[in-house]
Order: sequence, then structure tokens, then C-alpha cells
Amino acid sequence: MIETPAGLPVILSVVGARPNFMKIAPIQRALAADPRLHGCLVHTGQHYDEAMSDSFFADLGIAPPDVNLAVGSASHAVQTADIMRRFEPVLDEVKPACVLVVGDVNSTLAAALVAAKKDVPVVHVEAGLRSYDRSMPEEINRVLTDQIADLLFTTERRALDNLTREGIGADKVHFVGNVMIDTLKANLARAVPARETIAALDGTGRLAGDGRGFAVLTLHRPSNVDDPEDLRALMATLIEVAGRLPIVFPAHPRTRGRIAEAGLEPELARSGVLMTSPVPYPAMLGLLAEANAVLTDSGGIQEETTALGVPCFTLRTSTERPITVEEGTNTMVGTDRGRILAGVDDLLATGGKAGRVPELWDGQAAGRIVRVLADSFAGSRTPAA
Repeated sequence: MIETPAGLPVILSVVGARPNFMKIAPIQRALAADPRLHGCLVHTGQHYDEAMSDSFFADLGIAPPDVNLAVGSASHAVQTADIMRRFEPVLDEVKPACVLVVGDVNSTLAAALVAAKKDVPVVHVEAGLRSYDRSMPEEINRVLTDQIADLLFTTERRALDNLTREGIGADKVHFVGNVMIDTLKANLARAVPARETIAALDGTGRLAGDGRGFAVLTLHRPSNVDDPEDLRALMATLIEVAGRLPIVFPAHPRTRGRIAEAGLEPELARSGVLMTSPVPYPAMLGLLAEANAVLTDSGGIQEETTALGVPCFTLRTSTERPITVEEGTNTMVGTDRGRILAGVDDLLATGGKAGRVPELWDGQAAGRIVRVLADSFAGSRTPAA
């Protein structure tokens, strides 16, 4: 039984994966501070590893979810179907004023589909981002979620152009800024100094205190890690990078499994790449903030490095966050050895790309979102308990 206060409209938020937690934390706090609304949180369990899920709730100060659907890992089709099947009874019980989803993971689309088919308004936070690469599952999730959303909150002004081209009315769209940056700004003072994290992780002593600086690597996209030959080629390039600038590599569990399957662990262990398990958010934030550079295929980290003013090399050929390239510190290098090494050499020679923080990435996006929600749904009333 999920307890909700009688009479208050319920905003039923859904999260499922690590990037979602950073986006939902400031929204949950803003909902808790607004007496006109009640926030209820569902965790689908899409990320079920403790390091990828449970610790983030504590690190970000998010109250435990009201419901955990515990779907676990599976193929895209099975995972999406399981979330839909398990989420529908929750929706029927809570009878929310709306369902709020964030980002572009399977949980985002699955919950939005259930809500739309049951005539419950859908709210999409981080709407309108497009890579125009339909080979990315996340792109499919973004496009379809936006098509069935009733309220769409965007992180940058160009997102409205993308939505308009897809036939979505501007009256549904609200430019509010970036909730990921809300979380970053709220936690920056709590970031663990990088030297402490590296010293704790670096049992070999290769990186701790050597004075050369370091880069951070994150890698999880199927296009980069699923094919053994492509993965070997990319890791060979990154090992070359590590000869110039040591790399701290908090590895996604799935990526670490692919590296083991490809037989790359011994070579990494001998190199300047320090591969570790995922680290808590305050430690990761400290690493990102103090790094000389970041190499990543993550969308969120492109945004975080732009907000922190840290040069970023994105190991993809497209991005749904072009503002990080046009205004921020991000450079698209794909997986091309020459481009990656040239970028790192330029970084070491010049300090790397400088940028500016985009409009409304000011730490106040969640407050703007909740004000719109209150204006839209404060007249909705839930049945008496």
C-alpha cells in the first residue's frame, strides 16, 4: 500500500538508471518543499547493482523510493515489457495527477507508455535532445517519449526546434535549464578530493601522487563495448593516451564484463589505466572536477564537464547535446585513434578547450519545473485515502 495524502495531487516520478537518479534528486526536493503537490517515487530497478543504484539514493539525499519494481537486467524488449507490466498496478493504485519521467532510458519510455495508454498526463524532463542516430536505443526512447508527453521540459533552447520539426506544439514545451547541473552544484562542496579517491583505488601506486595529473574515462555504449575487435582497438588507443596522461576508469559492470571477455584485463593492469568499480557520486564528482580531461561516451558527463569547465573528449560520432560542443568544453573525437591522440596532445600543450556554461544551467531548474507542475496540476485532486 502506497500512502499518499488525501486531496493533494500526486506527481508520480519514475527512475531506473544511474543518470536518472541525478536528475530526479533536485526535483524530489523541490516537490517536498511545495505544499501544493505530493511527490511519489518509483524505482524500476533497471540498474540493480548496489554501486549503480542504492548508494546513489544515499549519496544524493533521495528518500528511498515508494516502490521498487526490481526488474533487473534483460534485453531491451524484455526489460521494457517487464517495467510496463509491473508499473501499471502502481499507476492504478496511486491515481496520480501525472507521471514524470526523466532522460532516455528504457524505464523512461516504458512508464510513459503505460501512463499515456491509461490517459494519465506524461511529463518528460530533458525533452527534445536529439543525436539523429537511430542506432542508439536511447534516441528511440527520446523520440517516442516526447511524442506522447503532455508537458516537455528542455535543457537548451535548440531543443524546441527539434520538437517543432516533429510536430509537437510549443505550448507544451518549457525551457527550464538542466537538473543535472542542479545536482552538480548542490553537491560540489561535498565532492571527495581526487587525490583521496585515487589513493584509495590505486593499490599499485602507479597513479597516486605522481604529479602528472590524470584523465577520467567512462565507457558503456554498446557501439563501443559490445564488439570485441572494436573494443580492443579502442582500448589500445586509450592505453596510448594513458602513456601521456594516466587514466582513472570507473568501469560500468557491463563494460568490465566485456573487457574480461575480450581478454584485455592483463594489458590494462600493466598500463597507465586504473580500472575500478563504479565510485560513489561525491567521489566521481571530485574526479571530474579535478581531472585534466575526461574521455567518455556518456551524455550526462558531456554536460557535467561543460559545467565544470573541464575539457571533454566524446568517444562517439554524434551527440544529443550539441550545446556542449558549441558553447562548452566538449570535442567529438569518435573512436578514431588519430583524432583522440591529437586531442590529448593539444590538451597537454595548450590546456585544452575552454567554454562557457549554457543559459539557465544555474542550479535552479528543478524549482522552475515544480512551479509549472503546480500551475498545471494543483487543481487536480486525488481521491480520499
